[in-house]
Formats: sequence, C-alpha cells, structure tokens
Amino acid sequence: MTMFAKPVACAAFLIVSGLAPLHAQEVVAPSAVSFTDMGGIETSLTGTPGDVAAGAELMNKGSGNCIACHKVTALSDLPFHGEIGPPLDGVATRWDEAQLRGIVANAKKTFPGTIMPAFYHTGPYVRPGDAFTGDAAKGDVAPLLSAQDVENVVAYLMTLDTYPE
Repeated sequence: MTMFAKPVACAAFLIVSGLAPLHAQEVVAPSAVSFTDMGGIETSLTGTPGDVAAGAELMNKGSGNCIACHKVTALSDLPFHGEIGPPLDGVATRWDEAQLRGIVANAKKTFPGTIMPAFYHTGPYVRPGDAFTGDAAKGDVAPLLSAQDVENVVAYLMTLDTYPE
C-alpha cells in the first residue's frame, strides 16, 4: 500500500459505515440566514450543538449581555437585571428552539417594533432619528455575536422552561 492508501481507506470506511459525516456543515453567514414567516430559524447556524454553560456566560458579558434588559431568575446571583425586555423565565415554554434562534439572531423579524438589537446581522443599519448626527457605518459591520454564540445562547434559553414560584 502507498503512504496515501491507508488514510484514504480509513476515511472511506468511516464514511461508508456512517461514523463520519460526508461533509461538515459550514457556518451560515448573517446575510445567508433563512428566516421563517414568523421570524424563526429552523436549522442550526453552525451544525454544532450549543453549549449551555457558554450561553449562560454570554447572558452577562460582552456583546450578549442579555440581563442588561431581561430578568433571569436562574442568574439572580448576577447584578443589574434589566426591566426593558420581558423576563426570560419560562422562555422555552413560550417559543421553540427555531423561534428563539430567530429572536436572538434578529428579533426584528419576529417583533418589528422591538428595540432589541439584532445580534447576528451585518447591515445595513439605519439611523432612527435626527439625534444621530454622525454617519452610519458604510457597508457591513461585524455581528454582535458569532453563529456559535447564538447557538450557545439558544441552548441556555432552552433550559429556562419553568417560572419561579
């Protein structure tokens, strides 16, 4: 056997046996996201399951910072829960995974008048009033969250299936 024959034979065995995917799912770019009529995103943006712990971390930090606007009883040890958005307790009983993915990616697809930012969107952005005197960024800008961050937040939100007593 040549030096390439063994790896090729191994890969062929894994594919034929179903132990390896034929191809890995590529990350869906923000501009290529397909929303349902109700604003949901039916398929994963990455093909990789979300990490609940990483999603909980994003709820309080960086570009996620969900608790700045939303109350989450499960995260009551963290300070400064907001009251602008609805509480997220029981959110997994109100929306399914596809709907939550769509809301996190771009809530305006589900709630057109919302002030919640689009976390997986690159533009164009429109300045909402005269108070904004500077020019809006030209072209696309980086999304607030990566595709995997969106999946992680959704995985965490899917654990919020009860209401506090």
